[in-house]
Amino acid sequence: MPVALASTSAVAYGISDYLGGVASRRARALRVVSVAYPVSIVLVGAAALVAGGSPTPAGLGWGLASGLASGAAVWTFYVALSRGPMSVISPITAVLAAAGPLAFGLAAGERPGPAAMAGMALALVATVLVSLEGAGDGSSAPHGRLTAPLLAMSVVSGSAFAAFFVLLSRVPAGEGLWPVAASRVGATVMLLAAAVAARESFRFPRRLIAIGVVIAVFDAIANGAFYFASQAGMLSLVSVIAALYPAFTVALAVTHGGERMRVVQLAGLGLACVAIVLLTLG
Repeated sequence: MPVALASTSAVAYGISDYLGGVASRRARALRVVSVAYPVSIVLVGAAALVAGGSPTPAGLGWGLASGLASGAAVWTFYVALSRGPMSVISPITAVLAAAGPLAFGLAAGERPGPAAMAGMALALVATVLVSLEGAGDGSSAPHGRLTAPLLAMSVVSGSAFAAFFVLLSRVPAGEGLWPVAASRVGATVMLLAAAVAARESFRFPRRLIAIGVVIAVFDAIANGAFYFASQAGMLSLVSVIAALYPAFTVALAVTHGGERMRVVQLAGLGLACVAIVLLTLG
């Protein structure tokens, strides 16, 4: 069950990030999340009411803290995606997003089996291989090359995503989806405050509202699935699976965004499939 939930999270994160990157090329990133994140609160809040659970101050605190990390991660991520090659930036953040929780889980005493450990290693290698596309000169990406500022944004985003995974995994069991709702509140408050400080317009065209709602749906699914995966399984395992989301972002960027995939990326996607099988067996 943890592997299935983490895989669902990876798919939903990949779709959400692709849509967020596309929308951020037509509107500023803060405007995109100003639509998507309040809707996400409503969706997760409604699901929390149905799911039940008994939230505690500690659980809500962990959720809120994870939301602040998530807000920082998404903001820098969407800005980077709007300015550079999506099929490069997304995997770079994923490597860091996976490595942080993996190290934390192992340091906390988690001991995955041999098959799972092999799967984790392959998953990290797969993510690196997928990230190699266009990193040198950007010639294969229609939205520019990976510059030093974009690399810095990707590193900040990946580190913040790692913090989000770790913090959300610290929520005690039995609290339902309420900590996830708190996480969405924290992220939304931070991002809306940033939007106000940047004097963003809150007049949204219908197209942006529509894509924002779709992003919110996949964001809610991704966060909820990861939360339950981390509750049911080892953080070191589920975080690596969830961090495979670039496979889906890259696939959409290739099929719908006009970006081209190199042979090394195809090899990375193949390794990702093998990794998931090994993680399931482990």
